[in-house]
Amino acid sequence: MANWMNRLLGGRSNTPRESKAFAGHTMLTLSQLGPAQWSGRGYASLVNQGFMRNPVVYRCIRLIAEAANRVPLTVVADGQKVADHPLAELLARPNGRQSGAELLEAVYAYLQTAGNAYLQAGIVDGAVRTLFVLRPDRMSVVAGRDGWPVAYDYKAGGRATRIGQEPLPVPGVLHLALFHPLDDHYGMAPLEAAQTSLDIHNASAQWNKALLDNAARPSGALVYSAAGGNLTEDQFSRLKGELEEQFSGAANAGRPMVLDGGLDWKAIAMSPREMDFIEARHAAARDIALAFGVPPMLLGIPGDNTYANLAEANRALWRQTLVPLVVRVAEELSGWLGPAFDGAEVVPDFDGVEALADDKASLWARVSAADFLTDAEKRELVGLGGT
Repeated sequence: MANWMNRLLGGRSNTPRESKAFAGHTMLTLSQLGPAQWSGRGYASLVNQGFMRNPVVYRCIRLIAEAANRVPLTVVADGQKVADHPLAELLARPNGRQSGAELLEAVYAYLQTAGNAYLQAGIVDGAVRTLFVLRPDRMSVVAGRDGWPVAYDYKAGGRATRIGQEPLPVPGVLHLALFHPLDDHYGMAPLEAAQTSLDIHNASAQWNKALLDNAARPSGALVYSAAGGNLTEDQFSRLKGELEEQFSGAANAGRPMVLDGGLDWKAIAMSPREMDFIEARHAAARDIALAFGVPPMLLGIPGDNTYANLAEANRALWRQTLVPLVVRVAEELSGWLGPAFDGAEVVPDFDGVEALADDKASLWARVSAADFLTDAEKRELVGLGGT
């Protein structure tokens, strides 16, 4: 049985036939660059391509959520920290299925993946009894005539439930949103900003896997010499179409050919080393980490010498990413739940964070050296209260 190239070229025949010869003596085909393929910008697409398939994204989100969750949220009432306050009990056990740590971890993670996080208050007899974290992809804002949210629709199980925002005793939903310059209601997640680098990182992994599956053979050119005769325009078009269909693209990387009739294969593609393949992956990984505010050194990505050691990188993570995130969440909780608990405030306690110990010691030294301050003022400045 003739091979595919014989069938493509019409087979061998002793009967001469009139044909229009292709002017050139050598046929050279190269894969052309097509338009870039980007993943969808919807929440489900980004989560599937990022958190569930990309190790850099997964580690960034887990690192931020788990580290931020190490900071305890304390309740301050009348200027004093109160451990047995009803608000403290609610934050420690917000509902029957989750602990406070689980709920806050989900809040931090949703902010990184969706740019939005939603908490619902369970109100019984005019008091807040439970808190629930809601999936951001199921929530939608119901705007009033003035453009401000008046309610939220939560879609689950094929139906939508409307949650009002009447302050009785608190609005039904707390919506935390990261800044978005083009949206009035919804936030923009770091995962969205990292989409281009995410697609490059994923595409390089797919290309590498396809190349390995095909015995790591690089791409090249198919050369048709004058000694084997000339190709007609029809044969040239059919051969080009066959090559583009069966031997181009990442899925066909390194696929072997059966050559005949004066055809010769010339490998001309750059090797992974020549195209700096590994460094390109590292560059994409660094861009992903940059979008999340995580020093690449903490993720084991080589080539980043911004920080002298891991301790400096860890300190930068806390100063620039984790502390602002935790403070913002605590302030949002205070503004939402405070009116229902006699004005109590939710305050993060960073004293147990080892990465911030040097900052704390420096603050204590500066305050202690300030002789013009009273002891009460010094205690207030270091967070110990004014008494």
